[in-house]
Amino acid sequence: AVKEVEEIGMLLPQVEESVLSLAKFNSMVSLAAFFPFKSAQAALENMNAISEGVVHADLKLFLETNLPLSGKKKPSLGVSDAKIGAALQEEFNISIQTGGVVAEITRGVRLHFHSLVKGLTALAASKAQLGLGHSYSRAKVKFNVNRADNMIIQSIALLDQLDKDINTFSMRVREWYGYHFPELIKIVSDNSMYCRLAQLIGNRKELSEESLESLEEVVMDSAKAQAILEASRSSMGMDISPIDLINIERFSNRVVSLAAYRLELQEYLRSKMSQVAPNLAALIGEVVGARLISHAGSLTNLAKYPASTVQILGAEKALFRALKTRGNTPKYGLIFHSTFIGRAAAKNKGRISRYLANKCTIASRIDCFSEVPTSVFGDKLREQVEERLSFYETGDVPRKNVDVMKEAVKENGEAETPVVKKKKKKQAAEEMEVQAEETPAAENGSEEPSAKKKKKRKAEAEEVEEAAVTDNGAEEPDPPAKKKKKQKTETVDAEETPETPVSEKKKKKKKKE
Repeated sequence: AVKEVEEIGMLLPQVEESVLSLAKFNSMVSLAAFFPFKSAQAALENMNAISEGVVHADLKLFLETNLPLSGKKKPSLGVSDAKIGAALQEEFNISIQTGGVVAEITRGVRLHFHSLVKGLTALAASKAQLGLGHSYSRAKVKFNVNRADNMIIQSIALLDQLDKDINTFSMRVREWYGYHFPELIKIVSDNSMYCRLAQLIGNRKELSEESLESLEEVVMDSAKAQAILEASRSSMGMDISPIDLINIERFSNRVVSLAAYRLELQEYLRSKMSQVAPNLAALIGEVVGARLISHAGSLTNLAKYPASTVQILGAEKALFRALKTRGNTPKYGLIFHSTFIGRAAAKNKGRISRYLANKCTIASRIDCFSEVPTSVFGDKLREQVEERLSFYETGDVPRKNVDVMKEAVKENGEAETPVVKKKKKKQAAEEMEVQAEETPAAENGSEEPSAKKKKKRKAEAEEVEEAAVTDNGAEEPDPPAKKKKKQKTETVDAEETPETPVSEKKKKKKKKE
């Protein structure tokens, strides 16, 4: 319960210091009620409810018990979080105050909480807060929606690091073993193959015709194996001691095992992408798709990005440099590593990158929000990009996106949703009128529309008037236009709608009257 508070001089240093003093703070604020949590689980449930802006049952019970809602003077409740404050206002219909003075009072309550509550020490309060904080954070990490993406992000980062490391280590093996057998560098250009050969050959002087088959297994080429054998006989390399050879073989063995692990990791990444983002992987490839997810932070973030952002994702440095110097902005970022942009002509690279970014955005959104993972849409989107490439080269008109998506939905086995075009206002109004006319006719069981009935009634009324005029003997000449209209309506009624006996009786009755 707050007795008084300084709002005008709230930010003055004297007022802020008064909050730190327990005696001064107790003169302004007093503890009205305290309700401890029954268990750590109940505390976590309340914490989760408050973070989501929901009023928990425990909080509602506590406020209903301790707030004087039925008095003449309604209380004002101070809430530090605006979201939960709005929820409480809807629940109790009382005035809620957030921010400003409330923040200062809450700061003082947190500071002096162990003094306000009897039997609570500062150490026990800090331990309870730490335990609740740990359990809340653990629950948040456990129920992280992006936890499947994290494996892809870590895998692609490790794959890039392995590429760099294997390249560096292979160059070290080449330089080290090159002292002994320098001719091998020119014959074999592949890094992993060179390391395997260094491991196999060892001392070049021990190489003979018997080891030709094992060389062919590694090199996969008989001519190269023969060239290695001939080069070993006439090599200019220096002699090397057995201890140095053992170290070179060990190091090359490590490089070979790293290269083998890289292949396994790439296979793992491929399987993970087929589970998490199958459409994106089918469209642009597993490695490029994983790089896009990694750069965006998660698949959800990538799905939120517009196509223009996806197009230049990874080229931020070039973009800001172009904006600063007022030069040309980059046409593509990470998506340049896909095969489509490399196959396009120089003048069409920007156009195909824009189109590809658009399709990548669609694929990532399907992957992010679809419940069942499927690569049907990704295959169809890839076909569309292929058609667009051929359109730029040959001029063949590609299929429409609506038709392609209909095919994809059919293949996926889902119910096809009809695409309805927007109708013009006039057509819609006419259809509404027709429906309104048909419904009463259907209810009464009559086949004739209401418009014809109206014409009938008008014609009958006109006949009654004519009969009355003839009886009085004073005929007034009608204008010719009206006569024509009367004749037309009478002929239409006579041709289209033959009169029922009920209508004839009505006419006779009217004439008698």
